Amino acid sequence: MLQLQSDNLLIKKTLTELFETPQNVDRIVSDFDYTTYHLSTPESKTKLLVSINSKSWKDLSKYDVTGKLNSIYGQFQTDTVEPGYNYSIYLDLEEIASKSKEEQLEIIDQISLLKRNTLAAPFEQAFDEYEELNAKYQETGIEPENSSSIIEINYRDEESIYIKPSFDRVTVIFSTIFKDETDKIFGKVFLQEFVDARKRAVQNAPQVLYSHREPPLEIRDLIKFSPNEQKGYVTFVLFPRHLVQQKRYNTISHIQLFRNYFHYHIKCSKAYMHSRMRFRVNQYLKVLNRAKPENDEAVERKTATGRRFLER
Repeated sequence: MLQLQSDNLLIKKTLTELFETPQNVDRIVSDFDYTTYHLSTPESKTKLLVSINSKSWKDLSKYDVTGKLNSIYGQFQTDTVEPGYNYSIYLDLEEIASKSKEEQLEIIDQISLLKRNTLAAPFEQAFDEYEELNAKYQETGIEPENSSSIIEINYRDEESIYIKPSFDRVTVIFSTIFKDETDKIFGKVFLQEFVDARKRAVQNAPQVLYSHREPPLEIRDLIKFSPNEQKGYVTFVLFPRHLVQQKRYNTISHIQLFRNYFHYHIKCSKAYMHSRMRFRVNQYLKVLNRAKPENDEAVERKTATGRRFLER
């Protein structure tokens, strides 16, 4: 099955073309989770302005997302942000053209990961809090009182990500809405596979839990439970082996895309089943067509008494 990537391929393609041949451009690019980019040349064709608008920016701003992005894109930082967007960077295409091919590819990769780096800020803060709590536990041998609050990111309509750091783990909870009963059934099958895969072979995978309607214990105080609610809650428990410095980047990149990966494959499964159903209907139609008599012309016959009749 297809593994979604963290970078934006359309951003990559556009930047590759502009680095080779600068030209005037005014392009809006959409990404997952209602994220949009605007690539434009407001002054000249060699001065490119790249802006991003994220639905979750209000929540991300609590965790110094601007400082995080400035640390990555500081060389392209601009004093003003384009109206209607949350963050902007300014590229001098003439200056970039003078760099080596490897440096140009690195810049393209960095900018195509703008959304990933934006959403990474609260995860990195949660991982830092885990390290602090874990260090206290290693020093004293006593479980520290977890005074850190739960990080909430409202990244889609009625859907959120909750991050809870502890001294021995980081819990990440996705709330998701299934719009019809079929999606709900497929979702349960997929999530059961996540659980079974860890039991069978992938021992190093995070623990996965699923609950329908009723919020997990970690966020029960934040959410008002309703018996008629159609939300599902998927919980990932990240253990210390997932939180070491060498694996942080991949852990954040993969878990960000879980919701998109999950619903994408539900739709792919439904499309595959529909194609198989259409194929089976065509096979049945072929059988019915072969069952029809080949000769429909009436044949005149006579009885022993000489009476004539038509037989088909």
